[in-house]
Amino acid sequence: MTSNELDKMIWQTVASIPFGKVMTYGQIALSCGYPGYARYVGTVLKKLPADTELPWHRVINAQGRSSFPEGSDKYQDQLQRLRAEAIVINNGKIALSIYQHQ
Repeated sequence: MTSNELDKMIWQTVASIPFGKVMTYGQIALSCGYPGYARYVGTVLKKLPADTELPWHRVINAQGRSSFPEGSDKYQDQLQRLRAEAIVINNGKIALSIYQHQ
């Protein structure tokens, strides 16, 4: 499989995350058949254009947190978008037991 094909699989998986749910980078990699490619998922999402329609904000790390530096504009944007979907964030953490899409 080419990286372009894997990128498309990642985009499709991110597009399928329902409103009010999240997935982890590792979970997306695993669902695409590439366990251990969590960092690659992050790299693919980092390259999305600013005006993307993909719900990139629904992708978080395995600790239930944003991977952006705390306090950065992207961090604030991601948390704001998640809160707009009624996802509760306590001290920067999202309860995967409640909000993780399976």
